[in-house]
Amino acid sequence: MTPERARAYARVMMTLRELGPAKLRSSEQALTRVAADSLLFCADIVADRSARTAFSDFDAMQERLVATGRWTSARAAELADNVWACGPAFEVMPRAA
Repeated sequence: MTPERARAYARVMMTLRELGPAKLRSSEQALTRVAADSLLFCADIVADRSARTAFSDFDAMQERLVATGRWTSARAAELADNVWACGPAFEVMPRAA
């Protein structure tokens, strides 16, 4: 785990505490925590299917929050960026020309 990932995790947890049940149902808070936890303890996002699934479930939830008008797209994107930042860097290997 890197300091950047730990800070991203802290931002996610702080957001959940600040919003609480007024903006996120308990099931939505739990889904967000599972995604952040899964990514935080993930060493390789390509190889870790459960971490990818947890983030995919979270991503679908935040899209529903926007689609139903409960959240703005900017607010949802901010939380999604912080959750994703809990995970390892996704390095793309350059292709040979």
